[in-house]
Order: sequence, then structure tokens, then C-alpha cells
Amino acid sequence: MSGSNSSDASFAHAAPPHENGGAVPLDLSVHGMPAAGDALRAQRTRSGRWQMMAVLLVCAAPVIASYFTYYIVRPEGRRNFGELIQPQRPLPEVLAHTPDGAPVALSSLKGQWLLVSVAGGQCDAACEEHLYLQRQLREGLGREKDRLDWVWLINDQAQPPAALAPAMAQAQVLRVDPQALAAWLQPAAGQRLEDHLYLVDPMGHWMLRMPAALDKSNASKAKRDLDRLLRAASSWDQAGRADAAH
Repeated sequence: MSGSNSSDASFAHAAPPHENGGAVPLDLSVHGMPAAGDALRAQRTRSGRWQMMAVLLVCAAPVIASYFTYYIVRPEGRRNFGELIQPQRPLPEVLAHTPDGAPVALSSLKGQWLLVSVAGGQCDAACEEHLYLQRQLREGLGREKDRLDWVWLINDQAQPPAALAPAMAQAQVLRVDPQALAAWLQPAAGQRLEDHLYLVDPMGHWMLRMPAALDKSNASKAKRDLDRLLRAASSWDQAGRADAAH
């Protein structure tokens, strides 16, 4: 039993009693592990960011390819009637209102191609001409027309005339703060915001501005632009919004 006594004495020497009579807890801390954990977390964060970027590129690739095909390749050497906007400008996160006063997020228009006009609520002759052209251009798309909405953005507090009710029933009509509109859309040099039609893609980016000289005589050129864009985007764009039936 001497071996047992020797072991007991060694243990007692290695682990002296606590001041209060209890044994001192055994310290199992492993120094240096927090630094290794931080490095592992940083590596995972970098890996996650690269994966997210890869997913975004995959999602955007069809859109980029269709625009590249339409604007850069141009196998027929054709010219656009509308002016490409660079960089493209996303729909602003602002609150619009229907003519009846109901609030609508302007960004909720995403999911469709939008042919947009801007005018005061009284809608003068130029405004009526634009509304007519918007409707005709959409109808001229035939079976593809459900991929495009025509939108009238009212930039003042005037109420539209009752005579426009039939046209308004077919269009998206929203009242938007004029400063918010001016921060998003921009006319050509020497023109007013109300002088153009603006094209917005289904991702909510303003990407084309029709010339101020657009009228019935050259509307076929604007329709040709629409046809080509919708055809180039047919691989990724479908009629109807994802969050609501059209």
C-alpha cells in the first residue's frame, strides 16, 4: 500500500486545498482558440460573399445578354429610335397615389415593361397625344402586349378631366411628387419632362427615352424599338407581375 500512499501524497502536493477548504477547480482553458475561430468566421464570410456575387451574376446574365444583343451586336447595323440611358436608373422607393388618393408604392410597378408619360392632371393636347400613342403602341404589339403596361404619372395636384376616364381605365395612372420624378427621369437637353415617353424594363430600370418629336408619323419607329427589345428579352421576361396577376 506504500504505492498508494505515495500517490496520495503527490496528488495532495499538486493540488493544494482552496482557502475555503475546497479543491481548486481544474483549469481546462485552451489559449489561442478565439483567434483561430475568428479566422474561420472571416473565411466563411468571404466565401459567402463570393457565392452571393456568383448568384447575382447568374440571375443578371440573361438581362445583360439581351441588352448586349440589342444594343451592341446589331447584326443588321440598325439604329435605335429611342435613346439608351446610361447608367440605367431604378424606380425610386417613393409613395405614389391613385387619382382617388389610394397610396401605391411606385416600385410595385416592377415586373412588367412600362411605357411611361408624365403630365399634369388637366392633360393638355400634348398629354392626350402621348396617351393615345401609348395605347396604340401597346396594342400594336399583338400577342406580346400583355408584357407591357402604359403608365401616366401625374406631376401636380390637378384632377384629370372626366372625358379621360375610358383611357385611364386601361392605363396605370398615379400621382407622383414632381421632385421625386425629376430625380428619376430626365428629359433631353432643351426639352421638358413632359415631352418624352420613357421605357422601363421589368426589373424597374429606366433604360430608354423616346424622342420629343414622337408623333403618329414616326410612331412605327418607336414600335420597332419595342418589338426588338421584347424579342431580345423573351428568354427571361414573361407577361404578368410575380406578385400580382396582370
